[in-house]
Amino acid sequence: MQEILNSRGFMKEEFPFWITRTEQGSLAEHGHEFVELVYIVKGRGSHIFQGTRYDIRAGDVFIINPGETHAYDVEQGEKMEIINCLFMPSFISDALLRELEITTSMDYFYVHPFLKHDVRFNHHLNLLGQEAASVLTLLDSMIREIGARVFGHTTVIKLQLVELLVLLSRYYALMHSRKSYASPRQLDRVMTARRIYGYLERSFDKKITLQSLSGLFNVSTRQLNRIMREEFHKSVFDVLHEIRIERAKRMLAESDEKVIAVAASVGYDDPSFFSRLFVRHAGCSPSEFRSGAHA
Repeated sequence: MQEILNSRGFMKEEFPFWITRTEQGSLAEHGHEFVELVYIVKGRGSHIFQGTRYDIRAGDVFIINPGETHAYDVEQGEKMEIINCLFMPSFISDALLRELEITTSMDYFYVHPFLKHDVRFNHHLNLLGQEAASVLTLLDSMIREIGARVFGHTTVIKLQLVELLVLLSRYYALMHSRKSYASPRQLDRVMTARRIYGYLERSFDKKITLQSLSGLFNVSTRQLNRIMREEFHKSVFDVLHEIRIERAKRMLAESDEKVIAVAASVGYDDPSFFSRLFVRHAGCSPSEFRSGAHA
C-alpha cells in the first residue's frame, strides 16, 4: 500500500500552504491529502501518475489532486530541479473567488486537473520563454515570502497563488482554444460543466446545494443540471454521489475508520442514507466492501 502524506507534516492548519524549491531524485509512489502544483525548473525525468509513466522536462507544470498517486524516476547522473507548491483545497475559499469575480478565470485549477488522466498528461502545460519566466518569478516570490514571514505574508501568498492560477489558466485557454467546437457558446458550456465537476471533486466533503453552485458559477439552478447532463450525462448530485462513494471506497480499503466516520468524512450526515447509496453504487454494503478489500 502506497504512503499517504498528511498535511500536518508540511503546513499549519491555520495557514495550509507550503512551497519549496528542491532537487528531486527518484521517489516511491505516494499520495497526499493536499493539492500539489509542480513546476519543473531544470532537467528531465519520468513522472509515474496513477500507475502510468510520462516523460517530464523543464517548463512542465501540473497539478496532483488529493488522493491521486504519483512517483518520480530520475536516472542516475541526471538532475531535476522542481518547485513544489502544496496547499489544501480550502486555502482558496469560495468567498474569495466570488469577491474577486475570477471563478471563470481559473480553468487550470478547476478544469485541467479533472480531465481524464491520459488527456491531462498528454496535454499538460509546457512553458517556454516569457511564459516560463513569469511563472517562475511568481513562484520564487512566494518562496521568499514564506521564508521571510514578514507582516502580511499570508495575504501576499494567497493573492500570488490566485494570480499564478489565473496566469496558468490563460496559457491553458490558449492551448484549449485550438480544439474545434461548433460555437463559442458550446465551448463555454463545456468549460462551465468541467469547472463545476472540478469544484465537486475538491469540495465533496462540504454541504453542497444547487443554490451555492449557482452563486459560485453564475448559472441558474435550472441550467446547472442541464449543463452537467450535456457533458457528463448525469445530474449534479449524481456526479457528487459518485465522487463521494469513490472516496469512501478508498477510505474503507486504506483505513480502519468506522463506517459512520467514513460517511461523515465524505459529506454524509446520515449513515443509513450513505449505506443505501453505497449499495446502489458498489453492489454491496460498506462493511462487505471493506472485508473484500482486505481479503
